Amino acid sequence: MNDWFTYIVELIFGCGMFFNASLFIPQIIKIYKMKNFSGLSLTTFAGFNVVQFFSILHGYLHRDWLFMCGMAISFILCGTVTIGIYLHGDDSSSLRHPRGRERLSDKEA
Repeated sequence: MNDWFTYIVELIFGCGMFFNASLFIPQIIKIYKMKNFSGLSLTTFAGFNVVQFFSILHGYLHRDWLFMCGMAISFILCGTVTIGIYLHGDDSSSLRHPRGRERLSDKEA
């Protein structure tokens, strides 16, 4: 019974890891179609990437390959959104420009 229980838990966990990664796909598709990054937080997505990066390292250190691969896929997909926000997002993002919109008014003057 213990082997059967372990198998079921591992199967559900593995499916959950890939489902977690797939949650970024609709956002990527929406961004690609609309070419609009407004309303997306660079801080939030960059924070997800930091957590995912250290989760990958944790999986590696504990030789949990399923966890590591699931987090790596999430990292790549979330990173796609993060890079898009950084390159094409709103100029007022605090990670891109600490002074926000003041930077725009300095150029206009």
